Amino acid sequence: MKNLLLPAGLLLLAACADETSSGYATPGAEYHLREINGAAFNATATITFPEKGAIAGRGPCNLWFADQPAPYPWFTPSPITSSEIGCSDLDQEQVFFTTLSTMDLIEFSGPVLLLSDGEGGKMLFEAR
Repeated sequence: MKNLLLPAGLLLLAACADETSSGYATPGAEYHLREINGAAFNATATITFPEKGAIAGRGPCNLWFADQPAPYPWFTPSPITSSEIGCSDLDQEQVFFTTLSTMDLIEFSGPVLLLSDGEGGKMLFEAR
């Protein structure tokens, strides 16, 4: 009986662990977009990791959210869902959403979050 309890306990513990990117983010941090492909991003855009397998944030105009179930360091967001409010930075929001949806790797280094696409595309965020 003892031999069965240890594997069952380990399996339960593994089921609780968060191996998605949300398990590696600084708890409660809001990451602000600083650069896309080395160029400054002058509008406001953020990403947070509110719960296991989920991402959310604010674009220049709208709140957004998506699933992100891939294990770290992979980044495979589901299609982004957002509110539909227009503003003068709607073009910047489109750049943000389009670029975000092409990223496939994620890396945390202290307060810095780097998303990349394996082809040279990068998004650099900083936690606040």
